[in-house]
Amino acid sequence: MPPSVTAARPRVVVVGAGFGGLEAARKLARSPVDVTVIDRHNYHLFQPLLYQVATAALSPADIAEPIRVVLRHQQNATVLLDEVIGVDTTARRVETRFGAAQSYDYLVLATGSQYAYFGHSDWPRLAPGLKSIDDATLIRRRVLLAFEEAETMTDPAIRKRLLAHILLVEAGPRVLSGFPDKLAAFARRSLERMGVEVLPDRPIEAIDQNGVLAGGERIEAANVIWCAGVEASPVARWLGAPAGKGGRIRVAPDLSIPGHPEIFVIGDAAFVTGPNGEPLPGLAPVAKQQGQYVGELIARHFRGVPAPPPFRYRDEGALATIGRHSAIADLGWLRLTGWAAWILWGVVHIFFLIGFRNRMAVFLNWIWAWLTYGRGARLITGDTTPLALTAKSATRAIPVESRNEGTPDGRQGESALFRD
Repeated sequence: MPPSVTAARPRVVVVGAGFGGLEAARKLARSPVDVTVIDRHNYHLFQPLLYQVATAALSPADIAEPIRVVLRHQQNATVLLDEVIGVDTTARRVETRFGAAQSYDYLVLATGSQYAYFGHSDWPRLAPGLKSIDDATLIRRRVLLAFEEAETMTDPAIRKRLLAHILLVEAGPRVLSGFPDKLAAFARRSLERMGVEVLPDRPIEAIDQNGVLAGGERIEAANVIWCAGVEASPVARWLGAPAGKGGRIRVAPDLSIPGHPEIFVIGDAAFVTGPNGEPLPGLAPVAKQQGQYVGELIARHFRGVPAPPPFRYRDEGALATIGRHSAIADLGWLRLTGWAAWILWGVVHIFFLIGFRNRMAVFLNWIWAWLTYGRGARLITGDTTPLALTAKSATRAIPVESRNEGTPDGRQGESALFRD
């Protein structure tokens, strides 16, 4: 990486080194510009496999790669470890938390999204989401601690609360609402065969250290994991632009901000509709295609050739894994379930991983886990305070009237709860 960028060349600043940001930066590798990639982590994370870290199937290094390694052959790229806190559109400058402001001629905002807790600021502490390596290792620690504590507990009620009766609590009428009904129904049956209890039409009303209140029903749980929805990063606030549903910014057909043709928003923070008029989902293929499009558009400008036509997403299908040997695939022209979909899901996700080493590590780990039913990354790191003691201490600090005590149907002992 060059130590600095030269003032004589145009500067393209890319904020976020996810799928979209990296694709935009790579497209500019042969352009006469200096590319600055800013991210608050020094690695690119393959988020679709975070759940495998959280469940001790993979280690964090298997699904992450240093950004500088990814861009090591790109001579016009510089990587900065920092956090963007604002954009001065008049001065064409990106404000960062720790370092100097970065001037730009073109700006690509690929900052992703974060979990939405619907205004409940205390819920993230009680029910972690799954957006980062820190989230995944926290969930892994809490789940493994529950098993460890159950080994030593003599109280059957506490042991039952710690052991893994898994509930999937869904506010809507069915799971995986983005898939066709038949595929979603197959996914539910597969979950139930694995022992997961699916509870549809149960919006979460309250969360505390001992469980949740869902649809008027009290559920005791040692672990609560939040997967209920996302909102865009604060790009709209940075730009002073109106935000739509989920905090997304409505962009022009070329993914630029209306009135600012030099600023592009891609990925989860952009509101873009597909041919059917529906918003594009916050998926890796969408972000990758948008990043490639914006990078090509900027590159064409400096080559002096016409800009590409308006962005159009090529929908190559959707995949979802459910468990061992079970997945669903909707390719439009073909729908698969079970083994075939599971193999396709594995191949696609390994292909998407950044770096040959990562692909090989994930492939070998999956083969080993498939043969042995083993979990090779069962490491408990960080604070090992027993969950039972943590909950008991927190309960003493909560006023009695806010504990949601009592269980309308007598349900007790669930150790993990997921809401999709």
